[in-house]
Amino acid sequence: MQIILLEKVANLGNLGDVVNVKNGYARNFLIPTRQARRATESAIKEFEVKRAELEKAAAAKLATATALGESLAGKTVRISQKAGVDGRLFGSVTNADVAEALTKLGFAVSKSQVRMPLGALKSVGEFPVNVTPHSDVVVEVNVQVVAEVA
Repeated sequence: MQIILLEKVANLGNLGDVVNVKNGYARNFLIPTRQARRATESAIKEFEVKRAELEKAAAAKLATATALGESLAGKTVRISQKAGVDGRLFGSVTNADVAEALTKLGFAVSKSQVRMPLGALKSVGEFPVNVTPHSDVVVEVNVQVVAEVA
């Protein structure tokens, strides 16, 4: 299916690009989340009229994400979990736990913005985690997992 992108989509294209994607990806994800529209002649003409407005909105999103990234850079988040004597956790620390801890610190971060290169954390220690508030902004945050005192 041929679509026109209404915002930058990672690994697909930038604002205004006309790309071919699989029908299900367009119908089930891109179009419902308002990231794209079918690339009909009328939709392309309508997009050209709204292009400046959409570019301004995209620039505002990027500026907000950059500001959030600068404030997050180098932060350390402390998360306590129940752990055994050997330092292994009963359970794990996931991206949802990291997002919740960052939200408690006053940073508006959703779990989909937290990328954990090592997967879920299953032991006590300090680990690097990437936070991506925007596809162009990637910030590394340290997560310190400590054993919970009963």
